[in-house]
Amino acid sequence: MKYRLLPFILSALLLAGCSKLTKENYDKLEAGMSREEVEAIIGDADNCSKAMGTQSCLWGEEEGTHVKVVFMADRAIGYSFDGL
Repeated sequence: MKYRLLPFILSALLLAGCSKLTKENYDKLEAGMSREEVEAIIGDADNCSKAMGTQSCLWGEEEGTHVKVVFMADRAIGYSFDGL
């Protein structure tokens, strides 16, 4: 029974290690990048919201490791991270 779970456990560990949310990738972000350019570096956003002409996108978990990028007119105007 224990050995049947081994492939699933190994797969989960490998997928967890493939995250694009790294300090190295965060350092590649620049003001003025389009959302498409940001997503090419750190992957698809997990959550986005719009307010007062801006779009704020979150990669990762709000309470854990994450990157936030704020866009105006599809251009990054600010970004931050936590837990990288």
